[in-house]
Amino acid sequence: MPIRLKESLPVIEKLKKENIFAMTEERAIHQDIRELKIAVLNLMPDKENTEQQLLRLLSNSPLQIEVTFIRLVSHKYKNTPLSYLLRNYKPFYEIENKYFDGLIITGAPVEKLEFEEVDYWGELTAILEWSRIHVTSTLYLCWAAQAGLYYHYGVRKTDYPGKLSGIFEHTVTDPANELVRGYDKHFYAPHSRHTGVSREDIDGISELTVIAESDEAGVYIVTDGKGNVFVNGHPEYDLYRLAEEYIRDTDAGLEPAIPANYFPDDDPEKEPVSRWISSSSLLFSNWLNYFVYQITPYEF
Repeated sequence: MPIRLKESLPVIEKLKKENIFAMTEERAIHQDIRELKIAVLNLMPDKENTEQQLLRLLSNSPLQIEVTFIRLVSHKYKNTPLSYLLRNYKPFYEIENKYFDGLIITGAPVEKLEFEEVDYWGELTAILEWSRIHVTSTLYLCWAAQAGLYYHYGVRKTDYPGKLSGIFEHTVTDPANELVRGYDKHFYAPHSRHTGVSREDIDGISELTVIAESDEAGVYIVTDGKGNVFVNGHPEYDLYRLAEEYIRDTDAGLEPAIPANYFPDDDPEKEPVSRWISSSSLLFSNWLNYFVYQITPYEF
């Protein structure tokens, strides 16, 4: 089913080439249907690629979805032209009196900073507080998952000695949870981060439940029974994203480790192996269905 987007978003044409139905606002208003309203706070530097990754996954649903991208006014964006943001993203103050069925908050390249050192931390926490009342379910990805766990439950992040990058095997630890309905017991997921959260810290908080974890990558999916879903990884990554990051860091002289379990024979000249796309699609579909659509009121 279609995703409803602003006509000005360049990613619409890319989605159409992938045979993904992206409906413009003008066409959508002529349909008598209650679409799901999903807000996205996109904190990743490469806005357009992240938009495409998320919208690709949101499209795997029989529901019509209206997507609103949010920008921060307290942060100076270095990688995205202001004209692009003004045209396609709404500042938080324009939507803070509205209600949304779902909210997605992406990761951000600020893991090495303490949360309070991030220049937009104050505005982000205002959005997290706002989401308690104005959003049915919030999906936190990677750094945002760590930020959400810290803000809502005081869980501190743990620094790693090096970057965790690659595709890792995970185990479903709570198969009764609807978020992992249809999952195999073991599945793969991408990670690209310098920090994580401790299973011991999560277990010490009665409201939190670990849904999936990895022997190598640690805690992956956590829920709190209040509509918050914390995914400590990058399920939205497409096949080539880790390769692009590896090349970027290599060209910058950072001497990154080759992403684990990603290139055949650990050879960056070879095509990456796709092991996680189906589980990521299922994660987003289950979130939209069981945590958003089945819970949210018809009229907001």
